[in-house]
Amino acid sequence: MRIALNAHLLSFAATYRGAGISRSIANLLRGLQAVDAQNEYTVFLGTRQVPVGFLTAPNFHPALSLLPTAWPPARILWEQVVQPIELARRRSHLLHALAYVLPLAWSGPSVVTVYDLSFWRTPERFPAAQRLYLSTLTSLSVRRAARVIAISASTKRDVVELLGVPAERVRVVHLAIEEEFRPVTDTAALADLRRRRGLPEHMILYVGTLEPRKNLVTLLEAYARCRDEASPGSPLPPLVLAGGKGWGYEAIFAAVERLGLGEAVLFPGFVPHGELPLWYSAADVFVYPSLYEGFGLPVLEALACGTPVITSNVSSLPEVAGEAGLLVDPTDAVALAEALCRVWGDADLRQEMRTRGLAQAARFSLTALGRQTLAVYQEAKFAN
Repeated sequence: MRIALNAHLLSFAATYRGAGISRSIANLLRGLQAVDAQNEYTVFLGTRQVPVGFLTAPNFHPALSLLPTAWPPARILWEQVVQPIELARRRSHLLHALAYVLPLAWSGPSVVTVYDLSFWRTPERFPAAQRLYLSTLTSLSVRRAARVIAISASTKRDVVELLGVPAERVRVVHLAIEEEFRPVTDTAALADLRRRRGLPEHMILYVGTLEPRKNLVTLLEAYARCRDEASPGSPLPPLVLAGGKGWGYEAIFAAVERLGLGEAVLFPGFVPHGELPLWYSAADVFVYPSLYEGFGLPVLEALACGTPVITSNVSSLPEVAGEAGLLVDPTDAVALAEALCRVWGDADLRQEMRTRGLAQAARFSLTALGRQTLAVYQEAKFAN
Protein backbone atom coordinates (compact mmCIF):
# COMPACT_ATOMS: atom_id res chain seq x y z
CA MET A 1 0.00 0.00 0.00
CA ARG A 2 1.22 3.50 -0.87
CA ILE A 3 0.39 5.73 2.10
CA ALA A 4 0.70 9.52 2.09
CA LEU A 5 1.12 11.46 5.33
CA ASN A 6 0.48 15.20 5.53
CA ALA A 7 3.17 16.21 8.05
CA HIS A 8 3.38 19.92 7.23
CA LEU A 9 2.93 20.88 10.89
CA LEU A 10 6.08 18.99 11.82
CA SER A 11 8.71 21.30 13.29
CA PHE A 12 11.94 20.69 15.18
CA ALA A 13 12.32 24.30 16.28
CA ALA A 14 13.15 24.79 19.96
CA THR A 15 10.01 26.88 20.40
CA TYR A 16 6.30 26.27 20.93
CA ARG A 17 6.09 25.29 17.23
CA GLY A 18 8.04 22.15 18.03
CA ALA A 19 5.61 21.13 20.79
CA GLY A 20 2.06 19.78 20.83
CA ILE A 21 0.85 18.54 17.45
CA SER A 22 4.33 18.71 15.95
CA ARG A 23 5.73 16.36 18.59
CA SER A 24 2.78 14.02 18.13
CA ILE A 25 3.47 13.83 14.40
CA ALA A 26 7.17 13.21 14.97
CA ASN A 27 6.44 10.38 17.39
CA LEU A 28 3.95 8.79 15.03
CA LEU A 29 6.60 8.79 12.31
CA ARG A 30 9.05 7.18 14.74
CA GLY A 31 6.48 4.56 15.71
CA LEU A 32 5.51 3.71 12.13
CA GLN A 33 9.14 3.35 11.08
CA ALA A 34 9.66 0.95 13.98
CA VAL A 35 6.80 -1.39 13.05
CA ASP A 36 6.18 -1.17 9.27
CA ALA A 37 8.78 -2.15 6.71
CA GLN A 38 6.24 -3.28 4.11
CA ASN A 39 4.11 -0.31 3.04
CA GLU A 40 5.56 2.64 1.12
CA TYR A 41 5.18 6.06 2.73
CA THR A 42 5.33 9.53 1.24
CA VAL A 43 5.82 12.09 4.02
CA PHE A 44 4.75 15.54 2.86
CA LEU A 45 6.87 18.12 4.66
CA GLY A 46 7.00 21.88 4.74
CA THR A 47 10.42 22.24 6.30
CA ARG A 48 13.97 21.52 5.22
CA GLN A 49 15.12 21.38 8.83
CA VAL A 50 14.27 17.74 9.52
CA PRO A 51 17.25 16.29 11.44
CA VAL A 52 19.58 13.90 9.70
CA GLY A 53 18.63 10.37 10.69
CA PHE A 54 14.98 11.13 11.46
CA LEU A 55 13.47 9.42 8.39
CA THR A 56 15.87 6.49 8.11
CA ALA A 57 13.58 3.65 7.06
CA PRO A 58 14.00 2.92 3.31
CA ASN A 59 10.22 2.81 2.76
CA PHE A 60 9.72 6.37 4.11
CA HIS A 61 10.22 9.04 1.45
CA PRO A 62 10.21 12.78 2.32
CA ALA A 63 8.49 15.12 -0.14
CA LEU A 64 9.37 18.77 0.49
CA SER A 65 7.08 21.59 -0.58
CA LEU A 66 8.39 24.67 -2.33
CA LEU A 67 5.70 26.76 -0.64
CA PRO A 68 6.46 28.43 2.74
CA THR A 69 3.86 26.33 4.54
CA ALA A 70 4.89 27.54 8.00
CA TRP A 71 2.72 30.51 6.95
CA PRO A 72 -0.91 29.33 7.40
CA PRO A 73 -2.31 30.74 4.12
CA ALA A 74 0.44 28.95 2.17
CA ARG A 75 -0.21 25.73 4.06
CA ILE A 76 -3.94 25.90 3.29
CA LEU A 77 -3.13 26.51 -0.39
CA TRP A 78 -0.84 23.49 -0.41
CA GLU A 79 -3.33 21.26 1.43
CA GLN A 80 -6.31 22.09 -0.77
CA VAL A 81 -4.71 22.66 -4.20
CA VAL A 82 -1.24 21.11 -4.42
CA GLN A 83 -1.79 18.05 -2.25
CA PRO A 84 -4.56 16.44 -4.39
CA ILE A 85 -2.34 16.82 -7.46
CA GLU A 86 0.57 15.19 -5.65
CA LEU A 87 -1.61 12.34 -4.40
CA ALA A 88 -2.82 11.62 -7.93
CA ARG A 89 0.66 11.87 -9.40
CA ARG A 90 2.07 9.46 -6.82
CA ARG A 91 -0.93 7.12 -7.15
CA SER A 92 -1.41 7.07 -3.41
CA HIS A 93 -3.74 4.42 -2.00
CA LEU A 94 -4.43 6.15 1.31
CA LEU A 95 -4.03 9.64 2.78
CA HIS A 96 -3.58 10.30 6.48
CA ALA A 97 -4.22 13.94 7.40
CA LEU A 98 -2.23 14.22 10.61
CA ALA A 99 -4.06 17.32 11.85
CA TYR A 100 -7.79 17.81 11.30
CA VAL A 101 -8.12 18.69 7.60
CA LEU A 102 -8.43 16.67 4.39
CA PRO A 103 -8.23 18.19 0.89
CA LEU A 104 -11.74 18.64 -0.48
CA ALA A 105 -10.64 17.43 -3.93
CA TRP A 106 -9.40 14.04 -2.66
CA SER A 107 -11.92 11.21 -2.94
CA GLY A 108 -9.69 8.25 -2.11
CA PRO A 109 -9.54 6.39 1.22
CA SER A 110 -8.45 8.64 4.04
CA VAL A 111 -7.77 8.85 7.75
CA VAL A 112 -7.84 12.09 9.73
CA THR A 113 -6.49 12.69 13.24
CA VAL A 114 -8.36 14.94 15.68
CA TYR A 115 -6.46 16.05 18.78
CA ASP A 116 -9.17 18.00 20.54
CA LEU A 117 -12.12 20.23 19.75
CA SER A 118 -10.94 23.23 21.73
CA PHE A 119 -12.05 25.52 18.90
CA TRP A 120 -15.57 24.37 19.80
CA ARG A 121 -15.10 24.14 23.57
CA THR A 122 -13.12 27.37 24.07
CA PRO A 123 -13.67 29.42 20.89
CA GLU A 124 -12.48 32.61 22.57
CA ARG A 125 -8.89 31.32 22.32
CA PHE A 126 -8.91 31.43 18.52
CA PRO A 127 -8.95 34.29 16.04
CA ALA A 128 -12.24 34.34 14.13
CA ALA A 129 -10.72 33.28 10.79
CA GLN A 130 -8.82 30.35 12.32
CA ARG A 131 -11.88 29.23 14.27
CA LEU A 132 -14.06 29.34 11.14
CA TYR A 133 -11.49 27.42 9.10
CA LEU A 134 -10.97 24.70 11.71
CA SER A 135 -14.63 24.22 12.56
CA THR A 136 -15.76 24.11 8.92
CA LEU A 137 -12.96 22.00 7.44
CA THR A 138 -12.76 19.62 10.40
CA SER A 139 -16.49 18.93 10.19
CA LEU A 140 -16.24 18.21 6.47
CA SER A 141 -13.10 16.10 6.88
CA VAL A 142 -14.30 13.79 9.64
CA ARG A 143 -17.52 13.10 7.75
CA ARG A 144 -15.62 12.16 4.58
CA ALA A 145 -12.83 10.13 6.20
CA ALA A 146 -13.02 6.35 6.16
CA ARG A 147 -11.67 6.41 9.71
CA VAL A 148 -11.09 9.13 12.28
CA ILE A 149 -8.29 8.79 14.84
CA ALA A 150 -9.01 10.44 18.19
CA ILE A 151 -6.08 10.71 20.58
CA SER A 152 -8.24 9.87 23.61
CA ALA A 153 -11.63 8.41 24.45
CA SER A 154 -12.58 11.90 25.62
CA THR A 155 -11.82 13.35 22.18
CA LYS A 156 -13.74 10.48 20.56
CA ARG A 157 -16.81 11.41 22.62
CA ASP A 158 -16.48 14.99 21.43
CA VAL A 159 -16.12 13.94 17.78
CA VAL A 160 -19.21 11.75 18.03
CA GLU A 161 -21.34 14.20 20.02
CA LEU A 162 -20.28 17.53 18.53
CA LEU A 163 -19.51 16.54 14.94
CA GLY A 164 -22.01 13.73 14.50
CA VAL A 165 -19.52 11.09 13.35
CA PRO A 166 -20.71 7.49 13.89
CA ALA A 167 -18.79 5.97 16.79
CA GLU A 168 -17.87 2.89 14.75
CA ARG A 169 -15.76 5.06 12.41
CA VAL A 170 -13.70 6.61 15.22
CA ARG A 171 -10.68 4.82 16.66
CA VAL A 172 -8.84 5.85 19.82
CA VAL A 173 -5.06 5.81 19.40
CA HIS A 174 -3.26 7.31 22.38
CA LEU A 175 -0.18 9.44 21.93
CA ALA A 176 3.30 8.37 22.99
CA ILE A 177 6.38 10.16 24.26
CA GLU A 178 10.05 9.89 23.42
CA GLU A 179 12.34 7.47 25.21
CA GLU A 180 14.34 10.29 26.80
CA PHE A 181 11.45 10.86 29.21
CA ARG A 182 12.72 8.81 32.12
CA PRO A 183 13.95 9.63 35.64
CA VAL A 184 17.15 11.68 35.69
CA THR A 185 19.34 10.42 38.50
CA ASP A 186 22.44 12.46 37.65
CA THR A 187 22.65 14.74 40.69
CA ALA A 188 25.22 16.97 39.00
CA ALA A 189 22.91 17.55 36.02
CA LEU A 190 20.01 18.39 38.33
CA ALA A 191 22.18 20.75 40.38
CA ASP A 192 23.33 22.45 37.18
CA LEU A 193 19.70 22.96 36.09
CA ARG A 194 18.84 24.52 39.43
CA ARG A 195 21.84 26.82 39.23
CA ARG A 196 21.22 27.91 35.62
CA ARG A 197 17.49 28.46 35.99
CA GLY A 198 17.38 29.72 39.57
CA LEU A 199 15.29 26.81 40.83
CA PRO A 200 14.96 25.78 44.48
CA GLU A 201 16.06 22.44 45.90
CA HIS A 202 12.41 21.41 46.29
CA MET A 203 9.49 22.56 44.13
CA ILE A 204 5.94 21.90 42.99
CA LEU A 205 5.93 22.10 39.20
CA TYR A 206 3.45 22.94 36.45
CA VAL A 207 4.49 22.86 32.78
CA GLY A 208 2.30 24.30 30.04
CA THR A 209 0.99 27.48 28.49
CA LEU A 210 -0.12 30.21 30.89
CA GLU A 211 -3.76 30.60 29.84
CA PRO A 212 -7.25 30.29 31.40
CA ARG A 213 -7.91 26.73 30.17
CA LYS A 214 -5.02 25.49 32.32
CA ASN A 215 -6.88 26.69 35.44
CA LEU A 216 -3.85 28.25 37.09
CA VAL A 217 -5.78 30.82 39.14
CA THR A 218 -7.50 27.93 40.95
CA LEU A 219 -4.11 26.28 41.39
CA LEU A 220 -2.73 29.45 42.95
CA GLU A 221 -5.69 29.64 45.33
CA ALA A 222 -5.16 26.00 46.31
CA TYR A 223 -1.43 26.54 46.73
CA ALA A 224 -2.01 29.55 48.99
CA ARG A 225 -4.43 27.56 51.13
CA CYS A 226 -2.07 24.58 51.45
CA ARG A 227 0.87 26.89 52.15
CA ASP A 228 -1.04 28.38 55.09
CA GLU A 229 -1.97 24.95 56.43
CA ALA A 230 1.39 23.23 55.95
CA SER A 231 3.31 22.07 58.98
CA PRO A 232 6.00 24.53 60.15
CA GLY A 233 8.44 21.64 60.13
CA SER A 234 7.67 20.88 56.48
CA PRO A 235 6.76 24.14 54.72
CA LEU A 236 5.36 23.92 51.22
CA PRO A 237 8.11 24.47 48.60
CA PRO A 238 7.82 27.14 45.89
CA LEU A 239 5.36 26.70 43.04
CA VAL A 240 7.04 26.86 39.64
CA LEU A 241 4.75 27.72 36.71
CA ALA A 242 6.87 26.94 33.66
CA GLY A 243 5.59 27.90 30.22
CA GLY A 244 5.09 30.67 27.74
CA LYS A 245 2.41 33.30 28.09
CA GLY A 246 -0.83 32.53 26.29
CA TRP A 247 -4.01 34.57 25.97
CA GLY A 248 -5.49 35.88 29.23
CA TYR A 249 -2.32 35.28 31.23
CA GLU A 250 -2.69 38.60 33.09
CA ALA A 251 -5.19 37.06 35.52
CA ILE A 252 -2.51 34.62 36.71
CA PHE A 253 -0.06 37.34 37.70
CA ALA A 254 -2.90 39.32 39.29
CA ALA A 255 -3.80 36.29 41.41
CA VAL A 256 -0.22 36.01 42.68
CA GLU A 257 -0.43 39.60 43.88
CA ARG A 258 -3.93 39.22 45.31
CA LEU A 259 -2.97 36.11 47.28
CA GLY A 260 0.27 37.65 48.57
CA LEU A 261 2.38 34.83 47.16
CA GLY A 262 5.18 37.07 45.91
CA GLU A 263 8.45 35.13 45.72
CA ALA A 264 6.71 31.82 46.51
CA VAL A 265 5.71 31.49 42.83
CA LEU A 266 8.33 31.38 40.08
CA PHE A 267 7.76 32.01 36.35
CA PRO A 268 10.80 30.70 34.45
CA GLY A 269 9.14 31.01 31.02
CA PHE A 270 9.16 28.53 28.15
CA VAL A 271 11.12 25.30 28.76
CA PRO A 272 12.85 23.76 25.71
CA HIS A 273 11.77 20.22 24.96
CA GLY A 274 15.22 18.76 25.56
CA GLU A 275 15.29 20.11 29.13
CA LEU A 276 11.93 18.75 30.23
CA PRO A 277 13.12 15.43 31.74
CA LEU A 278 15.44 17.43 34.00
CA TRP A 279 12.61 19.69 35.16
CA TYR A 280 10.24 16.83 35.94
CA SER A 281 12.99 14.90 37.74
CA ALA A 282 13.91 17.96 39.80
CA ALA A 283 10.32 18.40 41.01
CA ASP A 284 8.83 16.82 44.11
CA VAL A 285 5.27 17.02 42.77
CA PHE A 286 3.80 17.80 39.35
CA VAL A 287 0.37 19.42 39.24
CA TYR A 288 -1.75 19.89 36.12
CA PRO A 289 -5.27 21.13 36.93
CA SER A 290 -6.41 21.78 33.34
CA LEU A 291 -10.10 22.16 32.57
CA TYR A 292 -9.91 20.51 29.15
CA GLU A 293 -7.31 18.48 27.25
CA GLY A 294 -7.37 16.32 24.16
CA PHE A 295 -4.68 14.19 25.81
CA GLY A 296 -2.39 15.95 28.30
CA LEU A 297 1.19 15.15 27.31
CA PRO A 298 2.78 16.87 30.35
CA VAL A 299 1.00 14.42 32.65
CA LEU A 300 2.44 11.45 30.75
CA GLU A 301 5.90 13.05 30.63
CA ALA A 302 5.90 13.61 34.40
CA LEU A 303 4.77 10.04 35.08
CA ALA A 304 7.53 8.70 32.83
CA CYS A 305 10.09 10.70 34.81
CA GLY A 306 8.87 9.25 38.10
CA THR A 307 7.29 12.45 39.39
CA PRO A 308 4.13 12.18 41.54
CA VAL A 309 1.22 13.70 39.60
CA ILE A 310 -1.89 15.57 40.72
CA THR A 311 -4.26 16.29 37.85
CA SER A 312 -7.90 16.88 36.93
CA ASN A 313 -10.65 14.28 36.87
CA VAL A 314 -12.11 15.69 33.64
CA SER A 315 -11.76 15.20 29.85
CA SER A 316 -8.83 12.95 28.84
CA LEU A 317 -6.68 13.36 31.93
CA PRO A 318 -7.98 10.31 33.87
CA GLU A 319 -7.12 8.16 30.82
CA VAL A 320 -3.52 9.35 30.86
CA ALA A 321 -2.97 9.33 34.62
CA GLY A 322 -4.82 6.07 35.25
CA GLU A 323 -4.46 4.89 38.83
CA ALA A 324 -1.00 6.43 39.08
CA GLY A 325 -2.11 10.03 39.55
CA LEU A 326 -4.20 11.72 42.20
CA LEU A 327 -7.35 13.03 40.47
CA VAL A 328 -9.30 16.04 41.74
CA ASP A 329 -12.13 18.28 40.64
CA PRO A 330 -10.26 21.16 38.95
CA THR A 331 -12.94 23.69 39.94
CA ASP A 332 -12.59 22.89 43.66
CA ALA A 333 -9.69 24.84 45.15
CA VAL A 334 -10.22 23.23 48.56
CA ALA A 335 -9.94 19.70 47.14
CA LEU A 336 -6.87 20.69 45.14
CA ALA A 337 -5.28 22.18 48.27
CA GLU A 338 -5.98 18.99 50.20
CA ALA A 339 -4.33 16.94 47.44
CA LEU A 340 -1.24 19.18 47.43
CA CYS A 341 -0.90 19.00 51.22
CA ARG A 342 -1.45 15.25 51.23
CA VAL A 343 1.14 14.43 48.59
CA TRP A 344 3.75 16.88 49.86
CA GLY A 345 3.31 15.71 53.44
CA ASP A 346 3.61 11.98 52.78
CA ALA A 347 6.98 10.72 51.47
CA ASP A 348 5.73 7.11 51.35
CA LEU A 349 2.79 8.15 49.18
CA ARG A 350 5.11 10.02 46.82
CA GLN A 351 7.29 6.91 46.44
CA GLU A 352 4.24 4.76 45.76
CA MET A 353 3.03 7.28 43.15
CA ARG A 354 6.46 7.24 41.47
CA THR A 355 6.33 3.47 41.11
CA ARG A 356 2.78 3.47 39.75
CA GLY A 357 3.59 6.35 37.42
CA LEU A 358 6.49 4.57 35.75
CA ALA A 359 4.29 1.52 35.13
CA GLN A 360 1.46 3.65 33.72
CA ALA A 361 3.77 5.58 31.39
CA ALA A 362 5.22 2.37 29.96
CA ARG A 363 1.82 1.62 28.38
CA PHE A 364 2.18 4.58 25.98
CA SER A 365 5.01 3.37 23.76
CA LEU A 366 6.05 4.45 20.27
CA THR A 367 5.66 0.91 18.96
CA ALA A 368 2.10 0.68 20.33
CA LEU A 369 1.34 3.99 18.63
CA GLY A 370 2.73 2.70 15.33
CA ARG A 371 0.94 -0.65 15.45
CA GLN A 372 -2.44 0.81 16.38
CA THR A 373 -2.20 3.44 13.63
CA LEU A 374 -1.21 0.83 11.07
CA ALA A 375 -4.29 -1.21 12.04
CA VAL A 376 -6.46 1.85 11.33
CA TYR A 377 -4.86 2.16 7.88
CA GLN A 378 -5.80 -1.44 7.10
CA GLU A 379 -9.39 -0.77 8.15
CA ALA A 380 -9.61 2.43 6.12
CA LYS A 381 -8.27 0.79 2.98
CA PHE A 382 -11.15 -1.68 2.89
CA ALA A 383 -13.90 0.51 4.39
CA ASN A 384 -16.99 1.13 2.30
